Formats: sequence, structure tokens, C-alpha cells
Amino acid sequence: MYGPSIDRLITALRVMPGIGAKSAQRIAMALLERHRDGAQELAASLVDAVDKVGNCSSCRTLCEGEQCTICADIQRSDKQLCIVETPADLYAIEQAGGYRGRYFVLMGHLSPIDGIGPDELGLPLLEAKLANDGVEELILATNLTVEGETTAHYISSRAHAAGVAVSRIAHGVPIGGELEYIDSNTLSMAMQSRKAI
Repeated sequence: MYGPSIDRLITALRVMPGIGAKSAQRIAMALLERHRDGAQELAASLVDAVDKVGNCSSCRTLCEGEQCTICADIQRSDKQLCIVETPADLYAIEQAGGYRGRYFVLMGHLSPIDGIGPDELGLPLLEAKLANDGVEELILATNLTVEGETTAHYISSRAHAAGVAVSRIAHGVPIGGELEYIDSNTLSMAMQSRKAI
């Protein structure tokens, strides 16, 4: 409609969550009309991040090295392992404060219809951690959606089979709420009030 370059930009912007056709069009026009320097910086930072950011070899979160800063921190407890769906969920728990254990980031949830099974979520690596890393408590902090609950149930059965205690963050977290959108106090209280399952 606008020409190949603008149409391509609008299509590219739609890969972001929550950005539909109209929002992508508004963003593209704003960048091109008023914020060309910002657009150049955005393009450069995207290229830089795509080139440099990978997954932590231990917890699978996004990082620029072999291991993220949390996994490299020797002050953290190896006895607790918190399972989250996304790096954003991990950072939300970190910002809430109080948790000093380790993490494992699934990068999603079980969804057979979308072709996402245990292997895509790194569950063989998780099971190896449960068997070999001295984990005493597995804390399930998956989102409280049907898919998140299904994933939590699957993981808890594997943890129980490995002899690891399992707890779930308290349900003060809104149903269907994604952890990254929950305020720090609610999230901190949900972690402190977790229940054994």
C-alpha cells in the first residue's frame, strides 16, 4: 500500500506481541516522520541483540555469554529451583526480591497442537538437573493458564519421581496473569506463600 519498504517495516513490527496492523502502521509512521534517529538506534540495537544474545547453558534464559549472571552467582542456593515460562517472568521474580535460588526457563509451555512438547521446553535438561544438581525444592511459577497448569502438572510428576519436593506459588496471582505484569509486592507474597503440592 505504502510501497515495499514501508510495507515491509509494518509487517516486521507486527511480530511484537500486542501489535496489530493499525499499531504497526502508527509506529512505522511515527518512526519515519519524527524519529529517524530513534529508528536508526532501534535497528542497530536489534541487530546487535540478535547477534549477541543466546540462551544460558544452565537455566536457558537470555544472556550474552555462556552463563547468565544469576547462574554465575555463587551466592545463590542450588537447593531451590524456580520454573518459569519466560525470561520476563524470571526478571519479574528477581525485581520482587527475596528469592535467592536458581531458575529454569521453559521458553513457553506445553502445547501439543503447536508442536511444543517436553523437548522444546528443555525438560530433559531439567530432569538431569533434578537428578544431579542437589535440588531439594522445585518451585512452579508457570502462568496460571490452562497451558501453564498443564505444564506445571507434567513437571511436578517428574520432580516427585526424582524425589524432589514441589511447591507452587500462591494463588494471589490473578488467574491467567502473566508474571511479568504483576506488581512486585503481590509476586513477592506469592513466592513467600507458596504451597507444597
